[in-house]
Amino acid sequence: MKLREQAYDAFTENLLARQISPGQFISQRELVALTGMSLGAVREMIPRLEADGLIRTVAQRGLQVMNVDMELIRNAFQLRIILEREAIRHFVTVVSDEEIAALRTAHEQARADAVSGVTPDVLARAQQTDWDFHDRIIDMLGNELIKTIYRTNAIKVRLIRNDDTRMLPELAVSVMDEHLAIIKAIESRAPEAAEAALLAHLTSAKHRAVRI
Repeated sequence: MKLREQAYDAFTENLLARQISPGQFISQRELVALTGMSLGAVREMIPRLEADGLIRTVAQRGLQVMNVDMELIRNAFQLRIILEREAIRHFVTVVSDEEIAALRTAHEQARADAVSGVTPDVLARAQQTDWDFHDRIIDMLGNELIKTIYRTNAIKVRLIRNDDTRMLPELAVSVMDEHLAIIKAIESRAPEAAEAALLAHLTSAKHRAVRI
């Protein structure tokens, strides 16, 4: 992996870990300290961050981390819905029975754990199960361009500060239920039903984000 890519990954990890705040102004030297990368690597990653919309250059003020606002929330979820609706229809036709069974097992276990009691560890595993499921649907398209666009958009979706867009204790069971509805349609090899269940799930997440 090239140094600028390592710097990019380090930046996004710190961003998602809230070590960098949305809207924050940050210098190149602060980015060096934060990422642990050289100044050269940081300078090389900045154009990519700008292209991905994660940072922008403000005249006479320097670098500003992307801000989270209603427009970003709506745009990010709209793009997510467009990409995942296409991906789920393909996924239904190509995923193996063995993988479907594994997905069901993982989700049922995550749901059972949440019902028993939502600890930070249980919540983290449920959140990872959620993210892994959506990432896998996109990956099965086998389209690197879509995968790259989706991953960049996923950073924005996960960055949204509104707590309702993250896996809260009271949402863990309902999110797993929404996923299991999608998995049920996948088991039936029914693209239309899978797309409808996915859309219901993503719409629910979007509504929580914008507090509709």
